[in-house]
Amino acid sequence: MIFALVALAVLALLVLVHRWLWIRLVRDTTAPGGWPRRVLTGCAVGLPVLSVAALVAGRAGAPFWVQRGVAWPGFMWLAVLLYLSLAMLVAEPARLLLLRHPRPTPADASIAGGAGVADGPPAQASSAAPLASGGASIAGGAGVAAGRAGESVLGSGVSSAGPLASGGASIAGGAGVVSGEAGFVSGGAGIADGPAGELRSGSAAALVAPTSSASPAFEAPPEAKAGGRAEGQAPAPQASPAIEAPPEATRAGAAQAARGVGSSRRVFVARVLAGAAVAAAGGTVGYGTYGVLRGPRVKRVTVPLAKLPRAAHGFRIAVVSDIHLGPILGRAHTTRIVDTVNATQPDLIAIVGDLVDGSVHDLGPAAEPLARLTARHGSFFVTGNHEYFSGARQWVDHVRELGLHPLENARQELPYFDLAGVNDVAGESEGEGPDFDKALGGRDRADRTAVLLAHQPIVIHDAVRHGVDLQLSGHTHGGQLWPGNYLAELANPTVAGLERYGDTQLYVSRGAGAWGPPVRVGAPSDITVVQLASYQT
Repeated sequence: MIFALVALAVLALLVLVHRWLWIRLVRDTTAPGGWPRRVLTGCAVGLPVLSVAALVAGRAGAPFWVQRGVAWPGFMWLAVLLYLSLAMLVAEPARLLLLRHPRPTPADASIAGGAGVADGPPAQASSAAPLASGGASIAGGAGVAAGRAGESVLGSGVSSAGPLASGGASIAGGAGVVSGEAGFVSGGAGIADGPAGELRSGSAAALVAPTSSASPAFEAPPEAKAGGRAEGQAPAPQASPAIEAPPEATRAGAAQAARGVGSSRRVFVARVLAGAAVAAAGGTVGYGTYGVLRGPRVKRVTVPLAKLPRAAHGFRIAVVSDIHLGPILGRAHTTRIVDTVNATQPDLIAIVGDLVDGSVHDLGPAAEPLARLTARHGSFFVTGNHEYFSGARQWVDHVRELGLHPLENARQELPYFDLAGVNDVAGESEGEGPDFDKALGGRDRADRTAVLLAHQPIVIHDAVRHGVDLQLSGHTHGGQLWPGNYLAELANPTVAGLERYGDTQLYVSRGAGAWGPPVRVGAPSDITVVQLASYQT
C-alpha cells in the first residue's frame, strides 16, 4: 500500500514537471498551430512514455530487442529531464528579472513598436502610381507620419504605391485620419490635419493605389503651398474637412501595439533561456555518457589492517561493483572492465554485486569476457539486489561456469586472511538473505584478519558485531547523477570511499557501470585496487 502511494506521488510529480517544462520550452517559445509546437509537444508526450517502458520492460518479460529499443531513448530522457529541470529552475529567476519592466504607456508602445513621429520639410514620396481622387486607401500598421505640402513621411513598415492626388482622396485603414487640401488619410492610431495633404500624426502603413500606371513623384506646386494657384490652372479643389478618429479607437490601437511589444519581449526571453537550458543539460548529459562508455578508471587505496601478517603487506584486491550489464551496456562494456582489471595485476578480484540487469538467456554472451579475469588467488563474486530482480540462482550458476567463485554466505580461508561473502539483503524475500553467522562463525577472530564482501554498505553494523576488519561494498554508485549523492547519503552509511566504524573499516566503490541512464555526473565510475598494509612492517 505504501509503495503504491509513493509510486503515485512520483508519477504525479513527473506529470507536473513535464507540464511545466512544456509551458516553458514549448508554449512560451513557439507559435500556436505551427509544426515546431506540434513536434515538440509530441516529444513531451512520447519521451516520458518511453521512459516508463524502459523501466518496466525487463520485469514485464518483454523480448530483449524491445528492451533495447526503448532503453536508449527512455533512460537517456530521464537524465536529460533531471538536468533540464535543474537548468530551468536556475533560469526562472532570470526570466522574472528580465521581464520585470514598467508597463509601457501608449506613446511608449507606439515608439517601441516601430512607430514614431516624423516632422520635416517638404519631401517627395516614391510612387508607382498616382492615388486617384476618392479611391486610394492606406492599410495601416503602427507608424506616425507627418510632413508638409504633400510630403509622405513613412513610419514602421510603410511603403507608397503612388502620390496623393489632389481632391479629397480617402485612405482608410485603421483609426487615424489625415486630411488636407490634397486629400485625407484614415489609417492607424492617430489624427493628422493640415494644408496640402500634410500628415502630422497617425499610424501610416502601406499606400496602395488602385491604378497600375507609374507616375513621377508628386510635389505640390508653390502656389498650392501658398494657398493660391498658377496662371492658367484650374482652381484647386476645396480641402476636405478633417475627420476626427474616435478616442476609443486611438487608445485601442496604442494598447494593441503595447501588447505586441510585451509579447515579442516575452518570446525572445523565453527562447534565449530555453536555448541556454537545453545546451547546459545536453552538454552535461553528453559528457556524463562519454565517461560511462569510455570505461571505468583505476583508483588505488591503501588500507592498513592491524592483524594482517607481514607477508601479506601490499596484497592487492581489485574491487569491481555494479557493472550492470543490460540492454545498454553489453559485451563491449564487460571487455573494457576485464582488460582494465587484468592490467592492474591484482592478487585477488572481488565482484561485489549488481553484475547484471537481465536473464542469462539475454545477457549470457555479454558476461562471457569475465572468464578472462586473471588473479593469483582467484576471482570471487557475491550477489547484489539486481541479481534477485534478474534470477539470482541462474546467475550464481553461470558465473561459476565462467570461473568465478560465488560466496553465498560462505568463507574462503586464504594464506593470510579469511575472505567471506554474504548474500544481498534483497535475497531475504526469497529466503536467501545474508547470514553472518554462517559466513563468519567459528573462525579465529583473535589472530586472523577478516575481509567481507557485501554488496550494500548498510550491513556494516553486522560486520562490526562479527569482528570483520574490512568490508568491501558497492551499490551506491556514488550517487551516479548529481545531486543524487545527497539522496544516497540518506539511505547509506557511506556513499563512496573509506570510512571506519569502530574496529571495522568500510570501503565503498562507485561502481564500474551505471544503472538506467548510461550517464554519470559528479560520480565517475571506477575499479578500485585496495592494497592491504600490515602494521608489522
